[in-house]
Amino acid sequence: MKNSKRFRKASENVEAKKTYNLKNAVDVVKNGATAKFVESIDIAIRLGLDPKKADQALRGTVALPHGIGKKIKVLVIAKSPKDTEAIEAGADFAGFQEYLDKIKEGWTDVDVIVATPDTMIELGKLGKILGPRGLMPNPKSGTVTMDVAKTVKEIKAGKIEYRTDKAGIVHSSVGKANFDAEKLIENVNTFLSTILKVKPHSSKGQYFKSITLSSTMGPAVKIDLTEVH
Repeated sequence: MKNSKRFRKASENVEAKKTYNLKNAVDVVKNGATAKFVESIDIAIRLGLDPKKADQALRGTVALPHGIGKKIKVLVIAKSPKDTEAIEAGADFAGFQEYLDKIKEGWTDVDVIVATPDTMIELGKLGKILGPRGLMPNPKSGTVTMDVAKTVKEIKAGKIEYRTDKAGIVHSSVGKANFDAEKLIENVNTFLSTILKVKPHSSKGQYFKSITLSSTMGPAVKIDLTEVH
């Protein structure tokens, strides 16, 4: 696959085998984000875990201090009066049967779904639609709750979900290329600290194998692992 002229030019500023301290990594990635749209800044952390083991399949949430620069569309599956509470808290959509029917018809135009426990029996039947899209609510991520108002407010303020993939890698957006460098650094540090805190007791050997930062259309930059404490 041939890389674009823009990508090759951005890659000239990245030394393939070099690891960068976080500040320099952020600067290089921001400078390389030269697409005609505002690119996301993404982090990928390769962990020394075996996701096939239940206690090493990490999944949870983290509230980034500066959000990710994207309007998150939230659907709350709840019956009255919880659906009203959700709308008042800032949810984009809230209701019960009407949204179950829409999802059955293939509608999934949301970023996060929050559900009350009493709706999960019916919502769970839609797992084949929601599961592959990462939209199925889960107690571990805090998206199955009776406190829908608090959860909606947290998500809108920058709370995001993370999980390890089959290869033991955690991917996440940590902001936008037009964020100030200091805000990106704070978001990255918050994300790394969270992943460090949830290290499974059964994990042996090196926990952080590699950390890379990249923009949507730009080259990846390796972060010095000594940055993680």
